[in-house]
Amino acid sequence: MTTPTPSAARPNCDYYVSTAGSDRGDGSARSPWKTIEQARDALRAKKNHQNCDIVVNVKAGDYVVDKTIEFTEADSGQNGHKITYRSADGPGKARLLGAKPVTGWQKYKDNIYKTKMDRTFYTLFEDGKRATTARHPNRTSDDLWSPYLFSVLGEPEKEAVRQWLYFKPEDVPKEWDADFDRNSQIVVWSGGSWSWFTDTVPLGGADFRKNFFTLNHWARYAFVNSRSGSRYFLQNTLRFLDQPGEYYFDFANSEVYYWPKTSIDKVVAPTVKTIISLKGSTPDQRVQNLAFDGLALQYSDFVDWYRAGWISEGDSGYEHKYPVYDRQIEMPRNRFGMITLTNTRDIDLTGLNLSDSGYMGIYLLFANERVKVSDSLLENIGADGIKVEGGYPGEGDISGHHTITNNYIYHVGELVPGDASGIELMSTGNNTVSNINVRHSARYGISLEVRPEIKPADNYARNNSFSYIKLEETGLDSGDMGAFYTYGVSNVEPHPMDNHVKQMVITDVINDPAGAMPDSGTRGVHMDAGGCGFTFENIEVGKVSDDKYQSYQCNQVTNANWAAGFDASKMEYDKIGVTSAFPYPIPGASQ
Repeated sequence: MTTPTPSAARPNCDYYVSTAGSDRGDGSARSPWKTIEQARDALRAKKNHQNCDIVVNVKAGDYVVDKTIEFTEADSGQNGHKITYRSADGPGKARLLGAKPVTGWQKYKDNIYKTKMDRTFYTLFEDGKRATTARHPNRTSDDLWSPYLFSVLGEPEKEAVRQWLYFKPEDVPKEWDADFDRNSQIVVWSGGSWSWFTDTVPLGGADFRKNFFTLNHWARYAFVNSRSGSRYFLQNTLRFLDQPGEYYFDFANSEVYYWPKTSIDKVVAPTVKTIISLKGSTPDQRVQNLAFDGLALQYSDFVDWYRAGWISEGDSGYEHKYPVYDRQIEMPRNRFGMITLTNTRDIDLTGLNLSDSGYMGIYLLFANERVKVSDSLLENIGADGIKVEGGYPGEGDISGHHTITNNYIYHVGELVPGDASGIELMSTGNNTVSNINVRHSARYGISLEVRPEIKPADNYARNNSFSYIKLEETGLDSGDMGAFYTYGVSNVEPHPMDNHVKQMVITDVINDPAGAMPDSGTRGVHMDAGGCGFTFENIEVGKVSDDKYQSYQCNQVTNANWAAGFDASKMEYDKIGVTSAFPYPIPGASQ
């Protein structure tokens, strides 16, 4: 007979984090760590000879994140094993909060309170809901962005300008001149009739004799074209604070003013732009074999000003094979999400609940491979829900083989309605996107983009598969769009069929009439500036204000309801959207 191996010799694979934990904890169930950061640091030493899949069980509770939780290659799983940070008590029970209460409120006047800001932030929340920057004109509802004012051509020689916006005298009363607020901003769909991108830019001044505003930064496009002026509204001026749920930031005096809907004691403000960051040092030194399961992440910050991309090719200041791509990607200052991944491989993001982000929900930037995002609920997102942004075309295929499946994405583009998308893929290929719901988007449901100038050998947006997709309430605040959208994906014959879409339902794509869209209408599927080499099979589109399908004759379409002979019996309606295994209640399901 042999002596049994002592239990102490068995590798310890489970550790614990609890709000009741201690800085002196050892990570055991009896003496848990207090924070995920503490667990991360302790595991750096413990996993040098990792011989099991380590699970960090994060107990239920609220964990306030004052500083981004960063993971580097030093935190990777080793020897083929993973390290998982999981919500131990069920999906959404362990909550990482990127915000803290705002305190010290004093009555300003009537129902408005004010207090000193102990940090700078650019969005605000009350009782788990995003508040609205005080604006003119007031928005139609909490769910919509309209109505808008329209810029005009003040002087003929100013048609191409991007820093002076001319307004109608009746839109901006002259009495505002005496106390023009230097904290004020403009949110504008620049480009005249092009409802393509929104810019949020501080105003440097106003001329009430010639009726124009001066912007502190150039907008994406000029403010007037031959068909229309640009839609815009003004925000962040104290005189606009005239209804519950609105706030005003006085940055010069470090003060915030707010009119609560419920209680001033329920107001919180962001502490971070990114809650979890996974970033390897280089594409050769990646964070890998990490997983985050069942965690809830709520609240993150926006930026002081925003514009989509650089204005002209070459503006990045770096030499590239296709410098025009500068106009397609985010500027470095805007490359972040509530979860941000750069230089990663084999990362699992499962069963998450992301809500109330200031900007992107999940952002995969440049070199990332085999990232899985599944079984997750993303709601009330400032910009895109999930964004995958590969590298510059022709400089290495560094992003792909991702799996995005069984996710429900609800309310996207709350702060950046322009170009907002539930899922946006750029310069990335070999991805599988399946069982997706995107509901309530200012612009797109799903988009896949490169540039029309890219040669076939340098186009990495190949071999993507989209299936069992449902896109609802898209195009709410924009024109010239499709709920499913591509841009410049394949422009040179013979257009090999290497991107595939099947079993997709797009409900009505009708924008908000109060938004007064000057652009062309809404579409179900829009294959823009190329968009060739796709197969579409079993697709149904509801009502639109333009075409259900707009494309060159360079795709293969089988059984779509914009063509004669559509057979609805081939639609697998019961399999479209998230599956019965989805771990969260569907938002608004009882409505």
